[in-house]
Amino acid sequence: MFGKISGDYPQHRMTKGAFIRRNLRVIILWPLLALLLALLLWSIMLSKLASDKKQLEENAEKQAISISSAYAQYLTRTIEQLDLLAQQIKYSWERSNGSLNFEQMSQSGLLNVPQFASLAIYNENGEPATSTLPITRIFTVSDREYFQFHKENASSALRIGTPAIGRLSNKKIIQVTRRIDKEGGVFGGVLVMGITPEFFTLFSDDKVLGQNGILAFIGEDGIERISKIGNEQRTTPVLHMPAIANNNLDPVSNNTQPYFDGRIRFTATQKLNTYPFFALVGLDREDIFLPYERNLHMYRNLAIAASGLLFLFSIIAMWMSIRLAWRKQQAKTIQETYRLATEGGNEGFYILLSEQDRKGFITDFQVVDCNEKGASFFGLDKENFLATKVSGYHTGDSLERVMNTYRLAMEKGFYEDDYRIPEGSPIKAEWVRRKIVRAENGLAITLRDISESKRHEREMSRLATEDGLTCLPNRHWLLNYLPTALATAQSNATLLAILFIDLDDFKNINDTLGHSAGDQLLCAVAARLKSVVRASDKVIRIGGDEFTVVLEAIHSEEEVAHIAYAINQVLQEPFDLSRDVTAQKNRIGASIGISMFPRDGGDIETLIKNADIAMYAAKTNCKGQFRFYDRMLYESIKMRLNTEQELLLALKEDQFLLHYQPRVAASSGTLIGMEALIRWQHPTRGLIAAHDFIELAEETGVINAIGAIVIDKVCADLAAWRAQGIHAVPVSVNISAHQFHDGKVKNLLAEHLAKHGIPAAMLAIELSESAMMRNAGDIFEELSAISRMGIKMSIDDFGAGYSSLPLLQRLDLHALKIDQAFTAQLGRGPDGATFFTATLAMARALGLRVVAEGVETAEQLQILQTLACDEIQGNYIALPVPAIEVAALIRQQNLFP
Repeated sequence: MFGKISGDYPQHRMTKGAFIRRNLRVIILWPLLALLLALLLWSIMLSKLASDKKQLEENAEKQAISISSAYAQYLTRTIEQLDLLAQQIKYSWERSNGSLNFEQMSQSGLLNVPQFASLAIYNENGEPATSTLPITRIFTVSDREYFQFHKENASSALRIGTPAIGRLSNKKIIQVTRRIDKEGGVFGGVLVMGITPEFFTLFSDDKVLGQNGILAFIGEDGIERISKIGNEQRTTPVLHMPAIANNNLDPVSNNTQPYFDGRIRFTATQKLNTYPFFALVGLDREDIFLPYERNLHMYRNLAIAASGLLFLFSIIAMWMSIRLAWRKQQAKTIQETYRLATEGGNEGFYILLSEQDRKGFITDFQVVDCNEKGASFFGLDKENFLATKVSGYHTGDSLERVMNTYRLAMEKGFYEDDYRIPEGSPIKAEWVRRKIVRAENGLAITLRDISESKRHEREMSRLATEDGLTCLPNRHWLLNYLPTALATAQSNATLLAILFIDLDDFKNINDTLGHSAGDQLLCAVAARLKSVVRASDKVIRIGGDEFTVVLEAIHSEEEVAHIAYAINQVLQEPFDLSRDVTAQKNRIGASIGISMFPRDGGDIETLIKNADIAMYAAKTNCKGQFRFYDRMLYESIKMRLNTEQELLLALKEDQFLLHYQPRVAASSGTLIGMEALIRWQHPTRGLIAAHDFIELAEETGVINAIGAIVIDKVCADLAAWRAQGIHAVPVSVNISAHQFHDGKVKNLLAEHLAKHGIPAAMLAIELSESAMMRNAGDIFEELSAISRMGIKMSIDDFGAGYSSLPLLQRLDLHALKIDQAFTAQLGRGPDGATFFTATLAMARALGLRVVAEGVETAEQLQILQTLACDEIQGNYIALPVPAIEVAALIRQQNLFP
């Protein structure tokens, strides 16, 4: 309880000089500290400047990329407008056999000349045939480079030249040209659109580029079409580039070449999606680094001033520390003469002596000994705490509780507990560990403050049952809470509902805006859920984008439906996940599954499982809905899971076979090709058509393996027919867009063609229109490689989706297969043939064949023959047949009924 006296007594008085020599290391600490702080300050300043410089460079590169991308989009839209106008004029001129002029075309509504352009058509001799500008003299453009190019090349692609003086306008223009053909594809002249050069650089001004920023429009041939520096249009090229082969151009560069003025620029180039041109943007380095230069001078002056202040402070602090330390040394010398025993440890200690009445009943206790720590628990010092009584510092209920505990300790001889200090108690702590030992007629009591450990324990318990992101209860809390909730519902004869909520399209938020935005969204969802449920309801985050709501004291299903509807409505309101007020708000929804106690289960596991099943059904049927659990949902999901397992077994046991449906010439009925159609020979359900399992195969990823099987079987059948001497026709195979995700379709086709020794021309692929357009950017390169192999490609179900004309032009397609829904409209009214007429005209312009799918009647066949459709396919001509019956079809001269 008491410390021992120990240590050495001072033998002599230390002089000031000796003290300074003894504490020299401590004294020089202040100048060293000032020096370190100054070095740290300069290091931070230089690091900050370097970071600012690097940030400016990174921002400049990102800005250059962003501007070049936007400029490329602007040029793409501009050229597409010019391309469309040129196609319109070319088509109208060629149909009129050169008899129309621009005035007639304007009056008929076929021509709308933009204010930035002039138009002219020159005949095969280079003489002007018609123009939007007056023709005041006879001249020829046959010496022009563009005229010679179009005369010698049969391509009808749009061509954009470099700025030149127009012979009609006598102004500097950019000549955009397109070949004019006569009947039979004979060269018939050139359409020339004279575009003011400024039109291609209206995209930006000096606020975006700065005073010395460069904007340039460059061809793949390396020739600059137009450019400007800042807001000044250039009349001479700003850079010279070689022809750009294979689009091999660095997207960002930071150097002085190849600019004519020797200035350093951050340059970004962007290839136009569908045209052989590049957009180039160069941001001047000096413009970018102006803020850095200003900060450099400011930071340097601040660092010099701060360094001076630090060293001045160190001198003052060194002097003051020497003086203060000397005084402390004098006081210490005096105190060391009278060392006293001190108390140690963290525990408070005091001894109580009991006071008893005549019957021996303990009425009070008096403090007879203590340490300072023990007294401090009661807010007193040792002197004032001694001789006090328990009744002097405890009153009311607090006194009664403490006395009962002390009497129990006197009776048992020992008592120990963790005691939460009640309100009104004189003890200055939240929690104490109390140990009480009987000593004769008194008690020896030790107290230790465990408030901090208890707070830590509570925090750990909270973290175990609370979601760290949304602060909602978590799954662990739910599993511990539900047994009590179910017991309460059962005893009160009320219903309990569990709502299993899964956010729709949440992955899109994470993928597009990042996980930080996803976390922000989850917190907002939690707040909205709490805002629409009742105060007694519980909102829980299960994990990921899944939430659960527990509704207690429910009396009807309508109450639950009302709350579920309110949740759906509030979650369909847009979420603002950006501080930018102009940014587009994000929308999601929720699919909600509901199970009710006791109807849908009597235990936790069953209720949660059934709510999950109902949610899955709601999401599968139509997102943004809620569903109550019923037995049929379980059976439906079970059937789907069984089908998934059966598909895997079908792959393992090779339960798939192929049928072939002929494709014939519409005019003669001659067999031209066949389409391979997969069938599933199910051991119990019989022959299953593709539309009954392909969608599930795509969702589960099995489609890749099925696609490989189809290609292998088609090649094997072709090889077998050739070995039998049958003159086989090309066979087309449907390729799912999912098969292009891993980029191995080209290798797969090549592998099986080589395996069975089949020429590439005997195989064709069909890709649905909607899938191709949705994934065109990802699969274009692979489709081009497949085409180079000699495999023909067709667009299946044409008309059911959306097609981009430039994309159809880029792809080396063979045919368009019109969706059978349009074929079914033939003969049902005058509008039935409209789509076919338009598609046939477009296909012929693109050099594509047209195949009509789903021909079911003789009337449909007759109409298609009248429209001059190229090929037809359908049950009216021939049903799909197994491979063994293909030989008989091939031997027929005419497949028409």
